[in-house]
Amino acid sequence: MVAPATLNDDSHIWGPQLSTAMAQTRLFVNDTLSSGLQLQLNSEQARYIGKVLRLRVGDQLTVFNGQGGEFAATAETIQKNSAILLIGEQFEVATESPLKVHLVQGVSRGDRMDLVVQKATELGVKRISPVLTEYGVVKLDAARATKRCDHWQSVAASACEQSGRIRPPLVDEPMGLDVWFGARTEEADTDLILRPGATTSLTSLAAPVTKVCLLIGPEGGFSDTEYEDAEVAGFRSASLGPRILRTETAAIAAIAVMQSAWGDLRAQ
Repeated sequence: MVAPATLNDDSHIWGPQLSTAMAQTRLFVNDTLSSGLQLQLNSEQARYIGKVLRLRVGDQLTVFNGQGGEFAATAETIQKNSAILLIGEQFEVATESPLKVHLVQGVSRGDRMDLVVQKATELGVKRISPVLTEYGVVKLDAARATKRCDHWQSVAASACEQSGRIRPPLVDEPMGLDVWFGARTEEADTDLILRPGATTSLTSLAAPVTKVCLLIGPEGGFSDTEYEDAEVAGFRSASLGPRILRTETAAIAAIAVMQSAWGDLRAQ
């Protein structure tokens, strides 16, 4: 999936510069990659590099598949509904954060969830679990849940292309928060839930040993029962300060704070 994310920003402003040996145009492909391979792109990918990226035969780009490293590539043919890339040398890059963040995000309306997925990906989150909550206004049946998950995976892939990441985060299918608590198998040594008025600030917490799981509510917040369920599940309440933030602001701010305190945004 290589369609551009719904939300766009200036990729050249923030973050480390990519190696000059690699082309700045990056493309995520869900295929096996190896040097010397002639990679056939599907019609959607071909239209994307031809119409959106405006690449021409002979142009250079970088491709990656989320399995480690990235490859130099050259456009051999570009037609309306097909294109072939010649895969060149493989390069190792260090853009993945050592801090493992699992974001459990209450599903919100419109572009807000897209924004959270996009910015969480740029900030290095490893996994995103969208959850449906008591006060959430978004309701999804099974078919719509699968469709939204596919869309969010596309947003994450596009955010990886823009930000220089090589491994898109895992985006789970949406499920009820109570179901997520019951189905949870992965353990994190730090489980946090953002709660307005919590007496513990996020910045005062010790760094996690391996992984942090962060639970953030939708527009309407969590119900008292959901806060109680989170406490029973071992989640500790934390605050981002005296102001109540929108759901998308809270997610972005919390991840940035954690990366600054414990991850690859901290001072060296």
